[in-house]
Amino acid sequence: MLRNFLESTFLRNLIFVLLLTGIATGLGYLSYRHPLQRDITFNASNSLEPASVSVLKQLAGPVNITVYATLQDARLGDIRKIISEFIGLYQRYKPDVKLIYIDPEKEPEKTRAARIQLNGEMVVEYAGRSEHLTLINEQTLTSTLLRLAHTANQTVTYLDGDGERKLDGHANHDMGLYFGAKLKENGFKINSLNLAIAQDVPINTHVLVVTQPQIDLMPGEVDKLLRYVERGGNLLWLIDAEPLHGLERLAEKLDLQLPPGIVIDPAAADMNVPASWSLGTTYPPHAITNGFNLLTAYPAARPLVWHENPGWRHHILVDVTGWISPGGQPAPGKQHDTSAPNVIALAMQRNINDVEQRIVVVGNGAFLANSFAGNGGNVDLGVNMVNWLARDEKLITLQPRAAKDSNIALSRTQLTIISATFLFGAPLLLGGFGTYLWWVRRRT
Repeated sequence: MLRNFLESTFLRNLIFVLLLTGIATGLGYLSYRHPLQRDITFNASNSLEPASVSVLKQLAGPVNITVYATLQDARLGDIRKIISEFIGLYQRYKPDVKLIYIDPEKEPEKTRAARIQLNGEMVVEYAGRSEHLTLINEQTLTSTLLRLAHTANQTVTYLDGDGERKLDGHANHDMGLYFGAKLKENGFKINSLNLAIAQDVPINTHVLVVTQPQIDLMPGEVDKLLRYVERGGNLLWLIDAEPLHGLERLAEKLDLQLPPGIVIDPAAADMNVPASWSLGTTYPPHAITNGFNLLTAYPAARPLVWHENPGWRHHILVDVTGWISPGGQPAPGKQHDTSAPNVIALAMQRNINDVEQRIVVVGNGAFLANSFAGNGGNVDLGVNMVNWLARDEKLITLQPRAAKDSNIALSRTQLTIISATFLFGAPLLLGGFGTYLWWVRRRT
C-alpha cells in the first residue's frame, strides 16, 4: 500500500517536473523567436521615438559606429557601458548597427588618424560618409543618420539682393535661426543667389526658395527666374500679403491668382492668438502632410487661387475656413469680405523633359521667419516641404523628446497635512485597529 502510494507520488512529481520544464522551455523558445518588450518608464526613456525608428527602417545598409573611449573615464566612469546601452536601443530596431571600441591609450596612432579630440567621441559611418559625434543623445544621433542618408551635396538656394528673407540670417524677418538651421541639420547645403549678378540659377540647385522682395526686381532678374521654372526647377515660393515687386510674371507663369487682403480665421480667437493669424489644424493627404498633425500658424496669410491647367496637378496642403479681409479687419465686412475655405498652401507637379517638376507655394513667408517659426509645427512643415521638393520626402524631421514634468509642487499647508498624516495619523490608525482586534479576541 505504502509502495503504491510512493510510486504514485513519484509519478505525479515526475509528470509535474516534466510539464514545468516543457512549459519553461516553450516560453523560452517563444521569447527567443518572438521577443516582446514594453517600456514602462515615466518618459519612455528606454525606447526610441517613432521618428527615430522610421529613420532606421529607411537605412538600407549597415551603420558602423566607432567609439574612441578608454575603459574608465575620470568624470563619467564606465563610458563604454553608457554608450553600449544607448546604441542598444538602435540595434533593437536595426541589428546591423555595428559598434566598435578603440582605446585611445592603447591605439594612439588610430586615434590621431581619426582626428579624435575627446574621450568617448564617436565616428558614425553610413553609405561611404561619416560624421563625428561628441554628444550622445537620441536627437543628435538620429539627426546625424538623417544627414548621412541625404543625397550628397543637395543644395537649397535662396534669392537675395532685393530685401528678401535670408535663409541663414538672424534678423527677426529672416529664416536662419530655426528653419535654416534645421535644413543644415538635415544635411542640406544653403547658398544665396543674387540674380542681378549671377548669369543664371546654378544647375546644381535642388530647391530654389523665393521670398518677398522689398524692391522691384529688374526684368532681367525675373527672366532668369522664369527660365529656371521653364526648364523644370523645383521651387518654394513664400508670398507675403505685400506688393509682388516684379514677381507678377512668375504668378502668371504658374497660372496663380493672388487676391488682395489676408485670410481671417475665426479659430484664432479661440486659441487666444492675433485675429490676423490663420491656423492649420488638419491637412489634406499629400506626401508633405502624411502623418503630420501639428498645429501651424500663419501671420497675415494671403489666399491662393489658380486656374486649372492641364499641364499641372494641384494639391492643397493647408486651407482654413474664414473670410478674406482687404483691410485685415477681424470682423467680416458687408461688401468686400467673403466667407469660404481659403487655400494658403499649395503643391504643384508636372512632367517636363521626362522629369517631375515640383513647386510649393505658400501665401505666407512669416510662418518660417525667426519671429514666428517657433510656433507649433511651422518648422517641421517647412522642412517637409523642402524634403519633398528635393525628392527626399521619405526622410522625416525629428523633434527632441519632450521632458515630462515629474516634480510635484506642494504648499506649506499640504506638506503639513501629509507629514501629520504619516507621522501621527497612520500610527494611531494602526494602533487603534490592533486594539480593536485585541478587544474582540478577548471577548471571544
